[in-house]
Amino acid sequence: MIRETNRHFSFDWTTIIIFMMLVGFGWVNIVSASHVGDTIDYFDFSQPFGKQLMFIGLTIGLIIIILAIEAKFYERFASVLYVISMLSLVGLFIFGKNVNGAQSWYGIGGMTFQPSEFAKAATALAVAKYVSDLQTDIKRFPDQIKTAIIIFIPAFLILLQNDAGSTIVYGAFFFVLYREGLPQIYLTLAVSVVFISILSLKFGPVITSVLAAIIIFIQFFLSKKKPIILQPILISLAAVMMSVGVHFFYDNVLQPHQKDRISLWLRLENDTDKLAEMRRDILYNLYESEKAISSGGFTGRGFMEGTRTTGKFVPEQHTDYIFSTVGEEWGFVGSCMVVILFVLLMLRVLHLAELQKSQFSRVYGYSVASIMFLHFMINIGMVMGLIPTIGIPLPFFSYGGSGLWGFTILLFIFIKLDSNRINEW
Repeated sequence: MIRETNRHFSFDWTTIIIFMMLVGFGWVNIVSASHVGDTIDYFDFSQPFGKQLMFIGLTIGLIIIILAIEAKFYERFASVLYVISMLSLVGLFIFGKNVNGAQSWYGIGGMTFQPSEFAKAATALAVAKYVSDLQTDIKRFPDQIKTAIIIFIPAFLILLQNDAGSTIVYGAFFFVLYREGLPQIYLTLAVSVVFISILSLKFGPVITSVLAAIIIFIQFFLSKKKPIILQPILISLAAVMMSVGVHFFYDNVLQPHQKDRISLWLRLENDTDKLAEMRRDILYNLYESEKAISSGGFTGRGFMEGTRTTGKFVPEQHTDYIFSTVGEEWGFVGSCMVVILFVLLMLRVLHLAELQKSQFSRVYGYSVASIMFLHFMINIGMVMGLIPTIGIPLPFFSYGGSGLWGFTILLFIFIKLDSNRINEW
């Protein structure tokens, strides 16, 4: 009887403890970034920190439900959950509420609900379900196309809602498929697309095309196994078309604010006055964030002692720029601690994913780690000015019920799946 009872609590507690530490420390920083006045009522639910505390309380109930459901449910009904999630995204075009230019929210009473945060878990389940099917071989092109469609549908629907940041996150599934045997050519193609895009915007399509052609033909002549001469010619033409296409997309598809962010990142603007105006409008958050982080020094100013945080110099600091609060009030030491916790969490999930006997659980575990990694890398890179500003939250840390619940569902479904491995006798 004792042995049977213990099985119900046989979860990976290392992962759960790291999760609790991130959520708890995140809330502490939300308090600093959002409180107003000299006194603080931690249970003031009209304030962001009070609402986040309520979200955390509801998260406990959500975790209990996720862990109480039979693990096989998530595999058996993965397709159903995916369809429901896609319908919730489609419904935004009719019933959605526009927030900050993105129609990504449902308004329920005085609260908002963002279905794209939950679509990540649903898509991860659907991808794991399809890839783990006995008839699926990710090395076959038709199966690659079908998997890409599963990933493309939510990404496209979210892009139509003017939420480019959440769309980019779906690129995380590339790492998952590569682990499952996606051919090397796709990795080469992905890296080539990134470099050609950057070079094309920075130096123009002509110079980029010439450089690409030179590299391709050098590789052709140095290759031990000589392909036919037509192959490097066709690849060079593809590079030219890609370079021209990147410019067309940049000039005719991207929104002005998106072009300005890329322009500032790559230093494309030559007009001094225009550059100064762009810096004032776009980089204000970034500059204030960098100042807050640098002012923290090695050990930080202390809880609620950050002058730039308490002075509200960084707009909406409790959301996407929450890491700047960590930098100012907890310094280099606190920032390193947060980074280490995230790295430990992701490595732990990857480690557990490799231990899974079920391919479904392994694929889902890699999806969890990859999605968290992309959010972590983009958010912290954005706050420190290493990449263009992209509005996505720091998992378990940034303010918001949808984000917290979405990542909690994503992680704890895997913890439940992993419990099957632990509970096997």
